[in-house]
Amino acid sequence: MRRPTLLGTLGVMVLLGAGCGIPAASDVRVDGKGGAATEAGVISRGSEPPTRTASGSVNETFVRNFLSAAAGEPDRAYERVKAFIAPEDKTRLQDKKGSEVALNVVRLREAVYTLNSDSTTTVKITVQQIGVLRTNGTLAPPVATETEYEFGLRSASFNGGVNDDRAGLYIINPPNVLLLSDTALREYYQDETIYFWSSDRSRLVPDQRYRPQAVPVERQVNEVVKWLVGGPSDWLRPGVVGLPDRTELINNATGGNGRWEVNLDMSGDDQSGIDQLITQIAWSLGDLPGQLELKIRNNAQPVVDLGERRDSRELYPYAASPQRFGVYDGAIHPLDFEGEPSGTVPLTPEANRNVVSASLGLAKDRRILAAMVVADGKNRYRLAVGTGADPVSVISRSAAEYSSIGRPVWLRTVDNRPSRGLVVADGQLYRFDEAARMYPVPLNLPSAAVTAVAAALDGQRVALIAGGRLYVAAVNLDGGGASIGPPRELVTSLTNPTAVDWGREDQLVVAGSVGQPAIYEISVDGALETPLRTDLGAKVNHLTAYPTNRGVRAPSGAYMYEANGVAYRSSPFERIEPGRVRDIAPVPTGVRPSNPSAPFFLY
Repeated sequence: MRRPTLLGTLGVMVLLGAGCGIPAASDVRVDGKGGAATEAGVISRGSEPPTRTASGSVNETFVRNFLSAAAGEPDRAYERVKAFIAPEDKTRLQDKKGSEVALNVVRLREAVYTLNSDSTTTVKITVQQIGVLRTNGTLAPPVATETEYEFGLRSASFNGGVNDDRAGLYIINPPNVLLLSDTALREYYQDETIYFWSSDRSRLVPDQRYRPQAVPVERQVNEVVKWLVGGPSDWLRPGVVGLPDRTELINNATGGNGRWEVNLDMSGDDQSGIDQLITQIAWSLGDLPGQLELKIRNNAQPVVDLGERRDSRELYPYAASPQRFGVYDGAIHPLDFEGEPSGTVPLTPEANRNVVSASLGLAKDRRILAAMVVADGKNRYRLAVGTGADPVSVISRSAAEYSSIGRPVWLRTVDNRPSRGLVVADGQLYRFDEAARMYPVPLNLPSAAVTAVAAALDGQRVALIAGGRLYVAAVNLDGGGASIGPPRELVTSLTNPTAVDWGREDQLVVAGSVGQPAIYEISVDGALETPLRTDLGAKVNHLTAYPTNRGVRAPSGAYMYEANGVAYRSSPFERIEPGRVRDIAPVPTGVRPSNPSAPFFLY
C-alpha cells in the first residue's frame, strides 16, 4: 500500500494585517529580536525536540520527530538522533565531533510509506536541500545533492513479542547524515543577528545566526562573543572586517543578575577599536539588558550599560518615516493613505518628466538622492540622476540608452561622501554615481543575465536575481567604487523570481512562483520563508518594501508591487487606485484614468 503524505508545511501562511508600517495602531509585528533575558538557567518551553516515544506508533509523527531530533546543542546531536535508530543499526550513523558536527537542513516535500510483508515500513522522503547548519550558528550553502532519502521503520517491540504501541518505533537502515527539517529549525532555534563592522569601519552590518533554544540564557553572551571571535559568514566577508587576528576568548564569558564579564586575548591597544568592539557586542546581544565589563588581556575597560550604548550609537543611517510615491502619466506623485505621512515630490516640474520608475532617498546630510529611469524615445531608456537640496532641479542622464532598465537603488552611506547606486540595464549590473555615469560591475555567476537588484539599509549587502535564481552578496565600498563579493545562491520554494527588495535586515520580500505567481518573505540565508500572497494572478514586474530593523522601531511588513499594469499595497492589501494619487489634474468625464505604476517609498 503506497500513500503519499505531506510532512510539514513549506512555510507559515501569514497575511500581513492592518497597518502598513506607519499608523500607530497596528497588529503587524514590530521587528526587534532578542527580548529581555529571563532568569538564569531557565530553558524555554518547547526548546527540546520530542523524544522517540513521544509519537507512539504514528508513522508520520515519528518521522517528523526524527527529522527534529538533531536540533539543540551540537555536542549531543548524534546522541539524540541515535535514540531514534534501532540498536542493530546505530553503527550505520558515524559520529563526528566538535566543529565537524553539521546538520543538513532540508525542506520536506513529500513522504511515501510502504508497508512490507515483515511488518516493517519503508519510508521515502522527497526533500529540497537548504543548507548546512554549522556549530558556529551559520547556515552555509548546501553540500548534499540528494533529493530523496529512504529508510525503514519497525516497532520497538518487534523482538519482544507483543506489538505494544507505547514502545514506539525505531528507524532501520538510517541515512548516514544528520537531517534537520526547516520546520524544526524554525521551532527549536532562535534566529539571531550579530554585527560586524563594514570594511571602512563606518557602520555595523548584520550577520544571521541560529542559537538552539536549549542554550540557557546565561550562556547567550558567551555564544555571541564566540561567534564574533570566529568571524563573519563566508559570503559576508568581502564587505566587513572581523576581530583582529588571533583574538581568543579567555575562559568563558560569565555573569548574571544584569552584569556580564568578557575577557579577550586581543592584539592592539587602540582605544577607538576597543570602543567599537563594545558597540559591536552591545548590538549583537539583541535586547539583552544589563552591564558589560570588557577585559582585554585581563585589563578591565570601563563598565558599559548595554541599553545605553545601543541608544547612543545608531545602528543605521538616518531613516525618516516612509512616504509613498508612484508614477502617474510619466511623473512622480505622492500617494495618499489615511493615517500616513504624505510629502511633496522633491523634484522641480522640469526634472519630473518622462519617468518610468524611480528611487528617492535621503542622504546623511539631508540631501535628496534621486535616481530615475526615463523614457528616451520608443522602447529606449536612460538613467537620470540628481542630488541636492529639496527640490532637486539639476538632472544628469546616462551617456548610453538601453532597451530595458530596472529600478535603480542607492547604496546608503553614513557620511557626506558622494553617493553611489546600482542599476540593471539590458541584463548587466552597473554602478552609477551622482552624475549618472555607469560602470559595469562584474559578477561571478553561472548566468550573466541580471534582472533585478536590491540594496539593504546598511548599504553593504545586496540581493540579486540572475538567470532566474536568487542571490545575496556583500558590497565593498573601499576606494570610491563598489565591488560585489561572490554571490551566494538562496534555495527557496519560489521558482522563477522576478522582483526582490529588503523587508527587514535579515529578510527579503521576493516575488516568484509556487505554481502560480506569489510573494514570499525569505530569510537572508533562504532557510525561513513565509508566504505573504499566493493569489496574485499575474507576474510581478516591480516590487518595493520599507526595510525595518532594530534601529528603526516601526511596524514591519509594508511593501508595494505592480503586476499586469496594476499597482497594489500591503497591510491592508488593496489596489492603488488613481484616487490615491495626489496633485493630478481631474480626468474628463468619459475618459478612463491612467493606472498608478512603479510605487516606492521615500525614507
